[in-house]
Amino acid sequence: MEYILVREQYEPAVALIQLNRPKELNALNTQLMQELRDTLQQLDKNDSVRVVIITGNEQAFAAGADIKQMSDKSAIDMLVIDQFSTWDQIRRIKKPIIAAVSGFALGGGCELAMMCDMIIASETAKFGQPEIKIGVMPGAGGTQRLTKAIGKAKAMELILTGRFITAEEAQAYGLVNKVVPVEMYLYEAAQLAKEIAQMSPIAAQLAKEAVNRSFETHLDEGLSFERKNFYLTFASEDQKEGMRAFVERRKPDFKGK
Repeated sequence: MEYILVREQYEPAVALIQLNRPKELNALNTQLMQELRDTLQQLDKNDSVRVVIITGNEQAFAAGADIKQMSDKSAIDMLVIDQFSTWDQIRRIKKPIIAAVSGFALGGGCELAMMCDMIIASETAKFGQPEIKIGVMPGAGGTQRLTKAIGKAKAMELILTGRFITAEEAQAYGLVNKVVPVEMYLYEAAQLAKEIAQMSPIAAQLAKEAVNRSFETHLDEGLSFERKNFYLTFASEDQKEGMRAFVERRKPDFKGK
């Protein structure tokens, strides 16, 4: 891997992926996104990993897409390249993913953070979709995910002006789970990941799928999907262990089966 660093056991059952193009502020070029997809798909199949953290560095989570790679492309070029198919594959990862964000999360970087399931931000984090300032618009889900996260009015304002928001604003709008000092953002993400990793991995994956479905469907369909996944948890050994442990007043020992 050239553009990402991976620690499969950053914490017990928690993997860490670090975007690693520091000179370019982790701009998301095609190769980086393909490496990220391949790594996530491998971790999704790794039974020793239950939660994944994606981070950058203190200066930037990712400052956007690699504009140099796109600037001379035509509409047909972009259609043929089909760069967003990689994003679609990342969206299908089953295990919970936490974005640990410090510094810039702009354009594609903001879209990548929003594609994760939760966001822990440092006080220095800045979020935004500034594509309008270079004559385009978000193309990796920004118009959809930002609107669902913070509402139409605020999303419209940010996307049409291209302005950035602070970590505190992002938390107030419901985009970010928690804001902490810069020296703590990765630690806090790891603490959240460890807490989730103690739960049944089967139940966590089914719950993630059901929550995401609520953004993609009408209420009736979402409720039906949630119910199906709820019933499916009762086919797992983890459900038996979890309920038995509750009755016996002890901590459950989930095996992911």
